[in-house]
Amino acid sequence: MSKIIGLTGGIGSGKSTVSFMFEKLGVPIYSSDVEANILMENSKEIQNSLIQLLGRKAYLYGRLNRAFVASKVFNDTNLLSKLNAIVHPAVKTHFESWLSKQKSVYVIKEVAILFEMNSQNNFDYIISVVAPLKDRVQRVVQRDGKSESDVYSIIRNQLPDADKIKFSDFIIHNNLIATTESEVLILHKIILNKIINPL
Repeated sequence: MSKIIGLTGGIGSGKSTVSFMFEKLGVPIYSSDVEANILMENSKEIQNSLIQLLGRKAYLYGRLNRAFVASKVFNDTNLLSKLNAIVHPAVKTHFESWLSKQKSVYVIKEVAILFEMNSQNNFDYIISVVAPLKDRVQRVVQRDGKSESDVYSIIRNQLPDADKIKFSDFIIHNNLIATTESEVLILHKIILNKIINPL
């Protein structure tokens, strides 16, 4: 069975960029956010539960109404935790099925809210991706078209980088692409060595 490495980081830190770098090294990547979105689109059970929770506007013409769902849970932590309670068990089951088919020494599971969900014990090692706050905000503004104040709001609701660093086994600083790639390559070798030659 492959070892499971958790990859996390705040919004705009560059988790997906780092995941892609590991993927280029041959590491299988499971993106919890991507798979959650696919399940919300395609699972009738999840669709019914979300409609029950948020109302019929949660889906338009059978497609997830992302803007509506985001607006409902954005400042409502109670509603957000109920949504997570619907989606996350389905993602967990899907991940376990995916993992059983992997043959590599280790896999990476990208989870945006790994610590916030208190799921750190599900991983052999945890990597946190960190980046300067201004860079993170600019990335999200350019990528998602959100206002700076909206991005700062999201960041305030996430665990601070200082805490992520404290609870993680490895840190990747995603400032310059070339430096990040170098850090990923070094870390890939360290992880392989730890798994293949444990003390």
